[in-house]
Amino acid sequence: MTAPGSGRGIGNGESAAEITTTFVGLPRDTFRILHVSTGNVCRSPITERLTRHFVKERLGILGGGLIVESAGTWGHEGAPMEANAETVLADFGADASGFTGRELLDEHVIRADLVLTATRDHRAQVISMGHSAGLRTFTLKEFTRLVKAIDPATLPPLDDGVVIRARALVRAAAALRGWLLAPTAEADEVYDPYGAPLPFFRSIGDEIHEALDPVVTALTGVPART
Repeated sequence: MTAPGSGRGIGNGESAAEITTTFVGLPRDTFRILHVSTGNVCRSPITERLTRHFVKERLGILGGGLIVESAGTWGHEGAPMEANAETVLADFGADASGFTGRELLDEHVIRADLVLTATRDHRAQVISMGHSAGLRTFTLKEFTRLVKAIDPATLPPLDDGVVIRARALVRAAAALRGWLLAPTAEADEVYDPYGAPLPFFRSIGDEIHEALDPVVTALTGVPART
């Protein structure tokens, strides 16, 4: 399933034709995070919109060249977000408006500086598309585990810009991969709540929130407000 975001410049919303004609000239003062799941109507929309929300909470804005979007390996092009996913976002105070699903395209992977997938299968599918995606593609929980092991003092300060800090974070995480293995195969999975009742959606939302919190803290250098 796939999911574009809302406004241009901060997420999904471009047509496939627009993406195809613009990605080549994308300026390097941007850092694009791509969240990937299957249908892009449940997990990746939740992760996309929560990432935006938590960055805004830390920095007051979503900007500085940071772009957050999502797509699905079997994405429902143009489909709305699942109603239970919207409810989960509302629980966190995040904006679910303006979302439409996208199918994952080569152009999305080419443009992405960091790809975070719901499962290991999604990660494998992204990497199999080529485009030197291996060093910048992780499952969400895998990336969280690696980020937790990185000393924040080794990252560029936010004064240097969130883009520079984000690029350094991805390089550091990639360097640790292979040294910090998951305790179990399931530890890196976010399971699909599609068709499940709201309580299960909320449990998945809590998992995503727990995984995103240290990632956004590392990206911004600002911890969550307690």
